Amino acid sequence: MTMNSVTKKSRNLILALLFLGWSLGNLDRYIMNYAVVSITGDLSLDASSTGIILSAFFLGYAIMQIPGGWLADKFGAKRVLLMAVIMWSIFTGLTAVAWSLTAMIVIRFLFGIGEGGFQPASSKIIATIFPKEERGRAMSIMLTSGGIVSLIVPLLAAYLLGTIGWRMMFIIIGAIGAIIALLYWKYIKLPQEQAVQVERDENVSPKVNLKELFKTPLMWNLIIAYFCIYAVNWGLVSWIPTYLQKNRGLDLMSIGWAQTIPAITTIIGVYGSGFIIDKLPRGMDKVLGSISCAVIGILLYLMFTAKSVSLFISYQTVVSIFIAFVITLLPAIVLKKLPSSITGSAMGVANTGGQLAGFVTPMAIGFMVDAFNGSFDAAFWMLIGFAAICIISLLTLNDQKGKLLNS
Repeated sequence: MTMNSVTKKSRNLILALLFLGWSLGNLDRYIMNYAVVSITGDLSLDASSTGIILSAFFLGYAIMQIPGGWLADKFGAKRVLLMAVIMWSIFTGLTAVAWSLTAMIVIRFLFGIGEGGFQPASSKIIATIFPKEERGRAMSIMLTSGGIVSLIVPLLAAYLLGTIGWRMMFIIIGAIGAIIALLYWKYIKLPQEQAVQVERDENVSPKVNLKELFKTPLMWNLIIAYFCIYAVNWGLVSWIPTYLQKNRGLDLMSIGWAQTIPAITTIIGVYGSGFIIDKLPRGMDKVLGSISCAVIGILLYLMFTAKSVSLFISYQTVVSIFIAFVITLLPAIVLKKLPSSITGSAMGVANTGGQLAGFVTPMAIGFMVDAFNGSFDAAFWMLIGFAAICIISLLTLNDQKGKLLNS
């Protein structure tokens, strides 16, 4: 059985279910950036401790990327998907009972371990059931979940934190995860994965190991690019609520309304990027990606030097479009240029860079803010530096090298 035997109706159903899972994962990650304002008050934490809490999830998530992708290739994507949702639902619920900084760090780290296999496994499912010319759009639909959630979370977080509190909020999110796991078990029906492993149009042995992946120059470019763009993304996402509250004087509800504007442009940017990427001629993707990173660097400078909150939000709105394009472009490169038999492993390897950035950046910003007496200027310069490195990584990307790549 091959992807051709999967009907369009079945593909759309699976895509919708994967979208639910991506949305829930994004919900927990985004809402934590608002909940941490209340958590730090309850647990009497400083900025450095806040950064460690925000980073703990990403350390676990990063550690699990490569094993999660390998497990999806080896034992089947659906099994890994189910285990990921079940585990992260358990630890999301356990976040509610954290009583100290240490407990919170351990729970968030284990939460990251639990969720770590979800992205490689779901990416493999997309590569398994969708033809190449539709994979960019399918991935863009998945990634729009981040924009949609970032649109909803600011106001939802402000309401929930002000009514039921952060502990009950995480219990509810964990329960929703259990429901999604049940839906996956019942409704996700995949082709026999061993049959899918050898696609006739790719002429590649499915017995590709991680050592061979790491010998492929394309993978190293992707790892670096993933790290850099996600350093920018998670640096902004994790600290903007705190920045706007402490440095610009906004309350949580005002922050919530202000962040809806960049969130809307992120949704449009990600969804539109998928259609654009699927139609780009070979080689043009890395050019547009590099230009986008250059614009991101310029806009980051304009953001932290903005004289007013409205101007800051305006620049953030524009920068979110270009970040959305690069974040959509990178997984599309994996899905389009590498054999689907190793998509899980390849996505896990590449995304490790992104999740390591999610671990390092929030923590680094926390230490910088403490070191510079509450100023975020050094943090913004660090993010600008990452944008510059991303330009170099994309410009030097060569998809004609390496025996794993399609001709």
